[in-house]
Amino acid sequence: MISNQKLQNALNEIKEISNHDTALFSAKGRLLASTFEVDGAYEETALDFADAMSDELSVPDYSFFRVVVEGETEYILLMQEKDEHSHVFGRMAVCQIRNLAISYAEQFDRNNFVRNILLGNMLAVDIYSKAKKLHIDSEDRQVFVVDTGKKNIDIALELVKNLSDTRTGDFVTSVDEHSIVLIKSLSSVPEKKRENFAKEVADNLVDNLHMEAMIKVRVGYGNIVSQIQDLTESYQEAKLALEVGRVFYAEYDTISYGKLGIGRLIYQLPMSLCDMYIKEVFGTEIPDILADEEAMSTINKFFENNLNISETARQLYVHRNTLVYRLERIEKAIGLDIRTFDDAMTFRIAVMVIAHMRDAKGLK
Repeated sequence: MISNQKLQNALNEIKEISNHDTALFSAKGRLLASTFEVDGAYEETALDFADAMSDELSVPDYSFFRVVVEGETEYILLMQEKDEHSHVFGRMAVCQIRNLAISYAEQFDRNNFVRNILLGNMLAVDIYSKAKKLHIDSEDRQVFVVDTGKKNIDIALELVKNLSDTRTGDFVTSVDEHSIVLIKSLSSVPEKKRENFAKEVADNLVDNLHMEAMIKVRVGYGNIVSQIQDLTESYQEAKLALEVGRVFYAEYDTISYGKLGIGRLIYQLPMSLCDMYIKEVFGTEIPDILADEEAMSTINKFFENNLNISETARQLYVHRNTLVYRLERIEKAIGLDIRTFDDAMTFRIAVMVIAHMRDAKGLK
C-alpha cells in the first residue's frame, strides 16, 4: 500500500505541472490526499461513483476519474474543471497514479518473493517461474544481515533502503523484529574488488545507521551466489556469521562468513566434546583468573603482539620485568606457559570453547 505522504507528493507534482487542484479517495470514498480543502460532500460523491459503472463523472467545477489497477478500482481521482485542457490533465493524472500503484505493487511482490526465498518457503521450480514473471535475473549477489537489536527497526529499514539501489538489482526487506536483509547486486563490481567492496558495504551500514539514527548495529554477510535460489544459503551464512561473531568476536561490528576462522569450528562442537576438552586443559575447575579483567586484558594484548614481551609491555605502559612477572603468575593459575606457541594456542582455543559453552547455557 502506497503511503498517503507519497500520494500527496504525487498530487502536488500534478498540480505544479497542470495548475489544477486534485484530490484522491480510496475505493471506499475515504480521502487520502488533496491539494485543496475538500468538502465532505465530495467524499459521498466519490463513494457513490466507486459503486457506479462509469469510468468518469462530471460535477460542477470538478470531474471524478476511476483509477483501475489489475481490474480493480484502487482509487478515485477528483480533478478541477478549469479549462478545455482539464479533462486531458485528468486522464494523464490517472495514468500517473495507476503507474505509481503498479510500481509499488510490483515492488511489494518482489520483496515478498525475495523474503520467501530467504526463509526457504519456495521450491526451486517455483522460484524460477516467479523470478521470470517479476523480471528478476540471475546474477552475482551477496546477502547482508543487519541486526538492530530490536531498536527502531522501521527507521533503520528506511535508512538501509536509502543506502541501496533497487534500480541495479538490490533488495531490502525485514525478516523479523530486529533483522534487516540487504541483498546487494555485484554485477557492476569487478571480481578482484568484491571482497573489499563487501567490507565497505558492511562498514557503511554500521556507520550510517549510527550517525543518522543513533542505532548501534552489527552486520554479518555471507558468500557470493550467482543463482537466485542460492540466496537462502548466503542468508544462512550471514546469520551464522552474526551468531559466531557475537560469541567469539564481539569487538567487531561487521563479520564475514568467510572470515570466521576457528570460531566456525568451535561453534559447531557438541557440548560433550567441549566439556571433555576443558577438563583436559584445566581439570575439573575452570581457573578464576579467566574472570580477572586485568589478567585477560594482559593476555589478549600479549596475543595481539604475537607473544612479543617487549612490544606488549610498551603498549601496556609497564616495565618488561613487570609483564614477565604477570605472565608467570598467569602460568601458575592456568597451568600453561602462554609465552610458548603451543600453550598459547591451547589457552586461546580453551577460552573460545568456554565462551561457546556459556553461550549455549545462556550465561554471560
